[in-house]
Amino acid sequence: MKLETIIGLEIHVQLKTTSKMFCGCSNDGEHQPPNTTVCPICLGHPGTLPVPNNLAVRWSVKAARALGCTINTIAKFDRKNYFYPDIPKGYQISQFDQPMGEHGFLDIDVEGEERKIGITRLHLEEDTAKLTHTADHEYSLVDFNRSGTPLVEIVTEPDIRTPAEAKVFMEELRLLMRHLGVSDADMEKGHLRCDANISLRPVGEDKMYAKTELKNINSFKFVERGLAYEVKRQTALWEQGSPPEVTTTRGWDENKAATFEQRTKEDSADYRYFPEPDIPPLTFDEEYLRDVELELPELPRDKRARFVEQYGIAPDEAKVITDASDLADYTEQVISELRAWLDAYEEIPGTGVEIWEEKKQELGKLVSGWLVSKLGGKLQERKQGFGDNPLSAEDFAQFLSMVFTGKLSSRMAQGVLDSMLETGDSPAVIVEREGLEQVSDSAALEEIAARLVAENEKQAEEYRGGKEAVLKFFVGQMMRETKGAADPKVAEEVLKKALK
Repeated sequence: MKLETIIGLEIHVQLKTTSKMFCGCSNDGEHQPPNTTVCPICLGHPGTLPVPNNLAVRWSVKAARALGCTINTIAKFDRKNYFYPDIPKGYQISQFDQPMGEHGFLDIDVEGEERKIGITRLHLEEDTAKLTHTADHEYSLVDFNRSGTPLVEIVTEPDIRTPAEAKVFMEELRLLMRHLGVSDADMEKGHLRCDANISLRPVGEDKMYAKTELKNINSFKFVERGLAYEVKRQTALWEQGSPPEVTTTRGWDENKAATFEQRTKEDSADYRYFPEPDIPPLTFDEEYLRDVELELPELPRDKRARFVEQYGIAPDEAKVITDASDLADYTEQVISELRAWLDAYEEIPGTGVEIWEEKKQELGKLVSGWLVSKLGGKLQERKQGFGDNPLSAEDFAQFLSMVFTGKLSSRMAQGVLDSMLETGDSPAVIVEREGLEQVSDSAALEEIAARLVAENEKQAEEYRGGKEAVLKFFVGQMMRETKGAADPKVAEEVLKKALK
């Protein structure tokens, strides 16, 4: 039997507001001693009244619009009732039938194929406390610092078909939240958590079968591995003629590389939702929604496409660059400065803009290669990032212009870049001080070529006898004589002439 995998995700994203969702307590509890950023409201004391965090509301609307959701002009909070040690009130303030936004989507690219993943809803709620279980499971510790943290939950349609797609979706969503500036979205710190629902069905059927929910997966790798394991486990059950009949919740054990059953899954009726009586419904007028829309930055997918089209950067490199906002901003500054530097070289005709348009692919490859691989690698060795990069965009652009125009060979450029990072000097100062400018004038190299041929008569005769590989020997000698300053292509042509 050929089976189809059906996956839907429920993602929780912590918002990085200064204060919590319904009180004035600090939202920095993860960096503070346990149970210190708390008050009667987030501890659920009787008689307290929750007051919604204005910025959290605005950011949730912003995130919903970035995901293409329709914003409900009237949204309300509800009580989600369940009893567990991490819920101090015995209920969670969430949203049920009137969330912030509905019917959105997020486009992802998987192995060169574009996939549109539907978003069912985005709603705003408060986070629970954090439980720490002892190794022997004798008892658990509760830290209420996280209780009341603003949280948006994003629920997808069951549009995902492979574990790899689920991982890519999570990565793209994290990137979006970071670009919006609403969350750090670090999975390892619990800012981004995922519950993954998975079921199988015979290909061609529309019926949905009992699903399995994998709870609180805390890394992209575990999302993919957990779902891949479930595909194998459920496939075996189908092949045995006993597919899952009850919706269950399972956990992921990385040490065993397997999922394990936790409990049967509740549905919405079990939570006995009813409107939160202490918080009136929220209403959003056109002016408010228009203002939020104007706050939206250029979204990651749009920025990647622009870098490819406008700057001639290859798609894979554009993704690497735009995934990090510091690197993306620095790249745009460098390109702007590079155009000005190219315009200053008299030996290159036209203006900087015209040169860029004519040589866009070549220049795009030059910029991305030196930025990502070379400068990025050197910064990593120094335990620095582009946020604290010591090189100004102007100096790095001048450096790239010298490489592009042949004033620096690739070999010399590596040394110049090292000196720039060590001294902070401009590339022009370093080149002049160390006499590193590449020699591209054939006349200046002809005398050296004649002397090398005279000093190496045996090798010269071998070349004339048809052994063309000997030319590499002479090029190497030329580079040594000029301390790497000779343009290799020019040196080769001059030597060929001298050898003849």
